[in-house]
Amino acid sequence: MAKVVNLNKFRKRKRKEEEVKRAETNRRLHGRTKAEREKERLERQKRDSILDGASMRPRTDDPEKLD
Repeated sequence: MAKVVNLNKFRKRKRKEEEVKRAETNRRLHGRTKAEREKERLERQKRDSILDGASMRPRTDDPEKLD
């Protein structure tokens, strides 16, 4: 006799496997490692500090320069 297969369970398992495969692909295409995020954060901080230092306006938190 043939083995009885529950089609609903088969469909659910197949859909789940496809979702896992799609998630893995998306992680590879769009994800960044923790090291990459940290490197970007440090570069952004450095760039912002350089830009703040080159500002022509007095800083608002320095009361001596507001005169």
